[in-house]
Amino acid sequence: MSKLLKSICVVVLFSCQSLYGQDFDSWFTGDTADVSTSVIPGTVLMGGSAENDSAMVWWLSRSGGGDVLVIRASGSNGYNDYLYQELGQQVNSVETIRFNNRQASYNPYVIKRLMQAEALWIAGGDQWNYTRFWKETPVDSLINWLATVKKIPVGGTSAGMAILGDAYFNAMNGSVTSAEALANPYSSLVSIGRGDFIHIPILKKTITDTHFDNPDRRGRTVAFLGRLYQDSGFSYRAICSEEKTAVCIDSAGIGRIYGNSPATEFAYFIQTNCAADSLPEVCQPGQPLTWSHGNKALKVYKVPGTPNGAYTFDLNDWQTGSGGVWQDWRSNTGSFGGNASGAPDCFTNVLPENSIGDLRVFPNPSSGVFSIDWVYPVEQIEVTDATGRCTILPFKMDKDNLWVDGNRLNAGIYWLSIKGQDRVWKGRKIRLVRY
Repeated sequence: MSKLLKSICVVVLFSCQSLYGQDFDSWFTGDTADVSTSVIPGTVLMGGSAENDSAMVWWLSRSGGGDVLVIRASGSNGYNDYLYQELGQQVNSVETIRFNNRQASYNPYVIKRLMQAEALWIAGGDQWNYTRFWKETPVDSLINWLATVKKIPVGGTSAGMAILGDAYFNAMNGSVTSAEALANPYSSLVSIGRGDFIHIPILKKTITDTHFDNPDRRGRTVAFLGRLYQDSGFSYRAICSEEKTAVCIDSAGIGRIYGNSPATEFAYFIQTNCAADSLPEVCQPGQPLTWSHGNKALKVYKVPGTPNGAYTFDLNDWQTGSGGVWQDWRSNTGSFGGNASGAPDCFTNVLPENSIGDLRVFPNPSSGVFSIDWVYPVEQIEVTDATGRCTILPFKMDKDNLWVDGNRLNAGIYWLSIKGQDRVWKGRKIRLVRY
C-alpha cells in the first residue's frame, strides 16, 4: 500500500473528495488493517424501505467478521454504524463508497476495496445510475468475481436488489407503473437488460422487482416476463420482495423469507405455468399485453416473511416451498388478474443449474425442427405428450447446437428429455404447431 493510502486509512472517517476530485466519496469505520476471513456465500434480495434486521444479521454473519463494503450512487454513510455496531455482529470494518460518476469505477482505490471485501451490500437509489456507472467496467466484473469466485455474501435493497438478477429493469427512462407496462410492454419506460450485467448463478434467467406492494407492481412484473419471453425465446422467472421483506438465498439454493409481519410482508416467486401454452398471446409494440391461457399463464408462490425466516422456497426446482400459497396470474388486454390455485402438477421450465446448463430451445413453438444450445454428449432424444406417451426423435449435432426433428409429431405440447452417457436431462416444455 502506498504511503498516501496509508495516511488516508489511519483516519476512521474520511472523504476522498479532495484526493480523487468528485469521482467518489468514502466513509470508513473500524480497523484499517485488511483481514482475510472464512466466508459463507449467500445472496440477499431486500424489497426496500427499512432494512429487515434479521436478514441483515443473516447476511453480515456470513462475512466471518471481515471487511464489509457498501456501494451506492446517492446518500452517504448511514450504513456504517448500523452494520458495525448496531446489529451485534462483530466485523473488522465497514466502508461505504458513493460513486458520483462512471470514472470512479476505474479508480485503483475502489477496485482494491472491492477485492478486499468479505461482504458486499448494494444500497438503494436509482438503478439507472448503477447501470451507467458500473456496467462494463471493473466494478461489475468484480461484483461477479466476489459472488462466484471469492464467494462472499452479496446483497442489495431496492435498486440494489433490482440489478442483481440476470435480467433487470434498468429504469433508464424512469420508473414504470403496472398499468403503463401492461398497456404497452414495449413502451420506452419498459427498459430491460438481460444477461449483460450481474451474473449470480442462482438468479440465472431471473428478473427481480422491489417495493412490490408500494405501489402494486404485480402487473409490471408480468409485463417484464412477457417481454423477456417474447424477445428471447426463454421462459424467465421473477423474484419479488415487498417493502421490509427479504429473500435470503443460501449456497444450497434455498430462499428463506424474512419480514416482521407475516400478515403484510411477502415475497413472490413467479414462473411460466408449465401447464399453460407458454408464450404470450399478444405481446407487441403499442398493444396491451394478453398473456392468459385460460387465466393460468403464470404460476406464483406467495410466501410471508417472518422474523426468524421460518418459511422457504427451493430455487433448484421452483416447486418446493413452505408456508406459502400458490396463485395463478395473467393479463387480459392489459388488465392484471390473479387467483388462488394449486401447486404445479407438471414439469416446470426450470431445471437445476448443475443438471441442465443453459437449455435454450428455439423456435418454441416450432412447426417441426428445434435448435437447442447444447455441448454435452447425446445418446437419445425423447418427448412425452400429455398422456405420458414417449416418442424418440431423430437429432444431429452441429458445433454447439443440437437439432431435433419433430416433424413426425402431431401439433401439441410435449416435454423434452435428453439422454446422455451418465445422466438424463428432462422437463423442458416445447410446443409443435402446424400452419
